[in-house]
Amino acid sequence: MNKKTSLFAGFLLLLCSVSVMADTIKLGFNYPQSGRYKDLGLQQRLAAFLAVDEINKSGGILGRDVELVIRNTSGSPERGAANTRELITQEKVDMVFGGASSAVAITSGKVARDLGRLYFGTTTSANATTGSEGHDHMFREYPNAWMTANALGRYLTTTFGDAKYFYVTADYTWGWSSEESIREFTNTSDKNAHPNALTPFPRAFIKDFKKALEAAEASEADVLILVLYGDDLVRALKVAYEMGLKDKMRIVLPNITLGIAQMWGQRSWRTLFPQRLGSG
Repeated sequence: MNKKTSLFAGFLLLLCSVSVMADTIKLGFNYPQSGRYKDLGLQQRLAAFLAVDEINKSGGILGRDVELVIRNTSGSPERGAANTRELITQEKVDMVFGGASSAVAITSGKVARDLGRLYFGTTTSANATTGSEGHDHMFREYPNAWMTANALGRYLTTTFGDAKYFYVTADYTWGWSSEESIREFTNTSDKNAHPNALTPFPRAFIKDFKKALEAAEASEADVLILVLYGDDLVRALKVAYEMGLKDKMRIVLPNITLGIAQMWGQRSWRTLFPQRLGSG
């Protein structure tokens, strides 16, 4: 087994006492098969199936196979919480993991806590996940917003000095904590000098991104921070590109994954070379 799979297996050893008589160790996998973060959800699915396959081929956990029980959050905190309750009370899983939104992870983790199960948040970057909203049943793998901002903020400060910033931020816990943390590490906490615009989550429309980006353009900021993720980030980038903002200000993305880069690349290719795509 590789290092990550070994760590995953080691973590599961903690659960074995929960279902001593069970034939398998059942894990509730709570992730976005649909919604704005579905591409990140697909990456989680592939990784989860790979890990379970490696663990089972290596003899399982204390001789018992690991089984996944899957639910779709659709990126909704309410759906994630309902799924977690169903997985624990009806499917009798030994733990629950997954999620590509901090709001989903936080609400789902609280349900798991109340029902006496562990919740392992996979992609959850909000400081609150294991901070103000943390508890002894919640674990995380992903770096929090403070850690990201600490690394990114030093670079931005060195590179752009006293530049004027504008923040376009997803209006939920990850967005809030990411913006707050970046402001702290770039000395841009003054919102009058460095304004922002919030976009709805999880159902923002193109018009919402356009309105926020028009405010950014009108501010004459030097640096535009897009505190967005998944499909929302790709859509906002497309609008920013169409508005010509890349020629007017530096655009910074605090969190980006391979999937986001691939989605943006595909959309850019369609925009630049539609005739080639049409011709096959």
